[in-house]
Parts: sequence; structure tokens; C-alpha cells
Amino acid sequence: MKTDYSSKATNEEIKERFDNDVERFSNLNTGQQTTLDAPLTMELCTEAAKYIVPNATELLDIGCGAGNYTLKMLSKIPNLNCTLNDLSLPMLERAKQRVSAQTNGTVTTVQLDMKELDLQAEKYDIILAAATLHHLRTDEDWELVFSNFYKSLKPGGCLWISDLVTHDSEPLNSLFQKKYGNYLESLGGADFRQKVFDYIDYEDTPRSINYQLNLMQKVGFKDTEVLHKNLCFAAFGGVK
Repeated sequence: MKTDYSSKATNEEIKERFDNDVERFSNLNTGQQTTLDAPLTMELCTEAAKYIVPNATELLDIGCGAGNYTLKMLSKIPNLNCTLNDLSLPMLERAKQRVSAQTNGTVTTVQLDMKELDLQAEKYDIILAAATLHHLRTDEDWELVFSNFYKSLKPGGCLWISDLVTHDSEPLNSLFQKKYGNYLESLGGADFRQKVFDYIDYEDTPRSINYQLNLMQKVGFKDTEVLHKNLCFAAFGGVK
């Protein structure tokens, strides 16, 4: 039986929230407070990419926000050609401004739902997707996006994901939600915890690490790896 996602946020609603939150997403040093270990996972994903493809020239940043991941990548491999994708135009404009100041390569912006991207085959050395894939809904959507990522990578290229994840075991979902809730409450109290849980429940449909790694292998990735996991957040990816 297919899951009904009709009560979930639309792309337009998600876009509007991010349109109004550019400043918060422009902090390269701290990352997102509500995302556990955000600075660490940014470091690990970009460092892994550098080790896999040290001579990379082409980067694709999916759901780039204000450009933090691309900026971190440029600090490790300078002067990449950068393709920045996001639903939010204000985010893209901020990302382009910040990224253009840090690379002599070309900077291209694409304001489009990731499912609708027409990606050139074997163009990119590195694809980064941070805190964005959890907006995908159906299994068909997930497979379409992962297939397109695989197609657009050069042989030997890599995809690194940092994201909210769920778990295949429901008791573990309950455990990690409780622990994450305690963390959120320590940041801003019970009201803040509920606010975060409410927008996760309305906007997000994450999948487990196992689901995503299995899907990556299904579409063709030869090596997959988990870089880090803390409760319901993880960094992982693979090599074509």
C-alpha cells in the first residue's frame, strides 16, 4: 500500500520558509544548531571528497542553501566550477555571492526541485547533498534522484550526503527521537523542542541509512560508506 503524503508540506511552503531564513543558513562555522554535529559532518563529507577525487574540477551542490558546503569544499580543492541548486532564490543568490568570491571557476545556479534537474551525464566529480534529501517523498522519487546523481557523476566521482535519517527499527526510532528531543530542549526549552519536531513532522520524510545505501548500490555505486552517525543525523555516501 502506498503511503499518503498529502498532509506533508508542499515545495512552495518549504521554499517560502527557506526564503525567509537566509541569514541563519549563512553561518559557515557553526552550521545548523538543530542538526547534530553539523560542522563535523561538513568537514568529513568535504574531506572524503578531496581524498576520493583530489583533482576534481566540477562540483554539484544539491539543496545548497547559502553555500556552506561548497565554501568548505573550495577550502580544500580551490577554483572548482560550482553548480548550485536550491528551491529558494534568495538562498541561491546568497550562495552565488559567497561562492563567486572564493573561486576562479564558473558558478552556475539552478532554481529547481531536485527531482526535475536535467543533469548532464558524467559531468561532475563531486556531488554534495546536505539536509535536503529528507524532502523527497515516494520511493520512486528517491530512486529517480539517486539514479540521476549516479548518471551525472564521472567514473570515480563521489556523492556525499549529510542528513536527517530515520531507522528501520521502530524502537530505535523512539529511542533516538527521545534523545534528540532532550538535546533540543537543552537548547531552547520544551517549546523549542516541539517547534522543531512539528516542522520535521510537517516537512520531512527521511529514510534510513540502510535504505539509502542499498538504493545507491542498486543504481550502480560501487563503494558506499558511512562517515558518521549521531542519533538521527548521519553523513554517508559512495563512489561511482
